[in-house]
Amino acid sequence: MAGRRKPGQRIEPVFESGKRKPVHGEIRGESRDEQRDTRRRNARSGQGGRNGGPPSGKSGRKTRKSGGGGRRGLLGFFRRSIYWVLVLGVWGFIGVAGIVGYYAVKLPQSTQWSVPDRPPNAKILAVNGELIANRGITGGEAVRLDEMSPYLPMAVIAIEDRRFKSHFGFDPIGFTRAMVTNLVAGRAVQGGSTITQQLAKNLFLEPERTIDRKIQELILSFWLETKFTKDEILELYLNRVYFGSGAYGVDAAARRYFGKSARDVNLAEAAMIAGLLKAPSRLSPARDPKAAEARAQVVLHAMEDAGFVTDREVTTALSMEAKKAKRYWSGSEHYVADMVMKELPALIGEMRKDVVVDTTVDLFLQKKAGVLIHDAVAENRDSHKVTQGALVAMDGTGAIRALVGGAEYADSQFNRAVDANRQPGSAFKPFVYLAAIESGRTPDTVRVDRKVKIGKWAPENYDHKYRGPVTLAEGLAWSLNTISAQLISEIGPKRVQETAARLGIHSPIARNASIALGTSEVTLEELTSAYAPFANGGYLAKPWLIRRVTTLDGKVLYDRKQTEQPKVLASAELGMMNSMLQRVVEDGTGKRAQVDGWQIAGKTGTTQNSRDALFVGYSANLVTGVWFGNDDGTPMKKVTGGSLPAETFGAFMTVAHKGVPSADLPGIYLPPQVSIVPERRPVLPAGNPAMAPVDKAVLPQTAGNAASQPARRPLDEVSGAPRPSGIVGGNQQANSGKPRNILDILLGG
Repeated sequence: MAGRRKPGQRIEPVFESGKRKPVHGEIRGESRDEQRDTRRRNARSGQGGRNGGPPSGKSGRKTRKSGGGGRRGLLGFFRRSIYWVLVLGVWGFIGVAGIVGYYAVKLPQSTQWSVPDRPPNAKILAVNGELIANRGITGGEAVRLDEMSPYLPMAVIAIEDRRFKSHFGFDPIGFTRAMVTNLVAGRAVQGGSTITQQLAKNLFLEPERTIDRKIQELILSFWLETKFTKDEILELYLNRVYFGSGAYGVDAAARRYFGKSARDVNLAEAAMIAGLLKAPSRLSPARDPKAAEARAQVVLHAMEDAGFVTDREVTTALSMEAKKAKRYWSGSEHYVADMVMKELPALIGEMRKDVVVDTTVDLFLQKKAGVLIHDAVAENRDSHKVTQGALVAMDGTGAIRALVGGAEYADSQFNRAVDANRQPGSAFKPFVYLAAIESGRTPDTVRVDRKVKIGKWAPENYDHKYRGPVTLAEGLAWSLNTISAQLISEIGPKRVQETAARLGIHSPIARNASIALGTSEVTLEELTSAYAPFANGGYLAKPWLIRRVTTLDGKVLYDRKQTEQPKVLASAELGMMNSMLQRVVEDGTGKRAQVDGWQIAGKTGTTQNSRDALFVGYSANLVTGVWFGNDDGTPMKKVTGGSLPAETFGAFMTVAHKGVPSADLPGIYLPPQVSIVPERRPVLPAGNPAMAPVDKAVLPQTAGNAASQPARRPLDEVSGAPRPSGIVGGNQQANSGKPRNILDILLGG
């Protein structure tokens, strides 16, 4: 009964080596035929032998020979990876193309695209063609690629876009490298934009960081690459990109930082300019010279790595100091440039393209004048409390030869020669004396130097001394306030005002007695021009600066026409005034203004408490006015018109007249007390004996008498002398037959 199974009893399989029939219900193994069939199926399907072992026979040997399933799996992985990369690349390209197409549709049609004109520049030239300055938004002129220093494009390519010559407007390698660097650093360290992309951004787009703008930038860079050559793109970029401190373009940067043209920069200077592109404002040498120098060294090594320069050149450049201009647009010539830009719209209208402006300025004299004013202020700032100065020099036609508006343009661009109204002090007295002479007085008219009171006004002399009877010539030479006050009391303020206006004073002149001492404010430019008729033979001389304006291709936009100026000073009065004003320099308050070998005339001026000190004088060739003072009107310390201004005038005029043939001042004055030689008695006209054509032998040899000097040559025979136009009008006063008051008769007037 043991063979029988109880209900619920489990039967375990039993495997025995002997041959026997299986017990009923046992699990038995496969038969031999079944095993053979199983092995065949496994061989075909690649499975192992019995119990998961390796297949036997021929198929097993083939598997081992082929290197195993692991190698086939790795190869398959690579194949599948390449496949999916290609698939993703295709779809990515389609996606990018779709995005680009979307934004391209939003842009105007490419047929309407054009590179905007560079902001116009005015190239301002001196009378001999030398460059004074460039003016415009960019701060410099456009320079062709083949004209600029070759180091500039090499430096920019080396540090900004090494593969500029080979890419198509977008550099995938550079972009990827920049992105990886930025991710590693955790911040924006490098930019991936090419030069073409940067140009597209500068030309067409606003400086905002958005996906839209970057895509538009990419589209526009592709268009630029198809429209222009690489050299044209580089030239456009170098002439427009910002280099900090208000400089746009390499020429503006070179002039801003080194005081030279982009044509002349050396390797060290080019490296510094190119280095500014990373952060123009922060790396500007004007702001942080050390940072700019460190960045320039990076650029130099980048140029060496790119093969643009040799190790020896880099070593030489590193040893060279990039000589930086001391100050931004330093130099007095920039006062002239500002004047040109102020006057230009009235002559040519809106400046729509680059222009060339020819001026009347002598750049050598301009720079000399600037140095004299700067040095005079620097030397007397502490000792005499002087902080500012100005100078104007013009020829007899009113053409400005030099103009300095301040001690240092870099510190202050305010033009004190043109825009500052200051009291002229005694420098205004020549108009008082001229009005008196035109009213019948002469240089030998006598007045008493004494205390004077006109209403509540009681003027005193500068030295608080009184000299008794003096001639008008002495009163002007010694700048006696009481004599001027007496004259204006006699002839009236209105007559003085009209006389000053006739000679070129356009500022409002108050009609009161105190104008005799120069209390009404004027500009240095108009005061100087009002002295010009004394130098040019009596003709009005309106100040002017611009001779001609042309486009770069030579089209004339403005050409100053020579116009006849009226004669505002009669010959007789001219001779008397020059005789008196010459005496001011010879033995009066203006002795320090003398110039060897030349007749110099002029007048000093000092306002109350030395707030202003002036000297305005002239030769037959040049009229010059000099002013010193303080912008806030604080008094200087012991500075008068006969000291610092007269000294500066003399130094400037000495340089200006070096090598110029000497010429005498126009007009002759003969005092009425003439020594008569019996055998050569002169015949004096009844109208005005002061201008009689008398032989030199019969004239008294007195100091200040023009006739005692060597014979004069006519003005038009002197090289370089002004040649005013003919007489077209005038305002001459007749002296003969004029009533004389009792004071004139008693005092010999």
